[in-house]
Amino acid sequence: MIRPALPDHVGDPVSSPSVVNVPNGLTVLRLLLVPVFAWLLLRDGGDDSASRVWAAVVFVVAGATDFVDGELARRQGQVTTFGKVADPIADKALTGTALVGLSYLGELPWWVTIVILAREVGVTLLRFWVIRHGVIPASRGGKAKTVAQMVAILMYLLPLTGWLVTAREIVMGVAVLLTIGTGIDYIARARALRRRIPVPADTEA
Repeated sequence: MIRPALPDHVGDPVSSPSVVNVPNGLTVLRLLLVPVFAWLLLRDGGDDSASRVWAAVVFVVAGATDFVDGELARRQGQVTTFGKVADPIADKALTGTALVGLSYLGELPWWVTIVILAREVGVTLLRFWVIRHGVIPASRGGKAKTVAQMVAILMYLLPLTGWLVTAREIVMGVAVLLTIGTGIDYIARARALRRRIPVPADTEA
């Protein structure tokens, strides 16, 4: 008895995850929360304590989605091109809005904001520079930098007084040092990656 041949699925197109998923929804939510956060931060010239507390709450919620969406996407196999592009944009939009807003209110020196944002933009450009050679994984220092920045910004958002004002300045100082240090480390690793792994001739522009 001759059995019918089973279909060969080798040539079938590979299905890609749908753009409409929970991780991408969290990323979009973070983007939508940015203008709400900015309004609460700048309301009444930043002098309304209740608004500042709510701004801190929104910042924490938005920041939490940054940690959750990437983890969900990897675990559930829902990593999409949209997520890869939108996630860092949403992350930098939230952090940048907080830093610029605090400096605009005169509560954070502009040089701190410029150093942090310059580092973030520079690292993003470096990623494009080495994208054909490989991917540089996040280091422990980079993760510590992110946590330090989030904690420092949160402390500046809250209407703190007394010794807590000095404490937040120290935490922000640590965040700046980690920002500069990890930026230098990223430059060194990016240069090493380009020297170690040549680009195939057929992929060069």
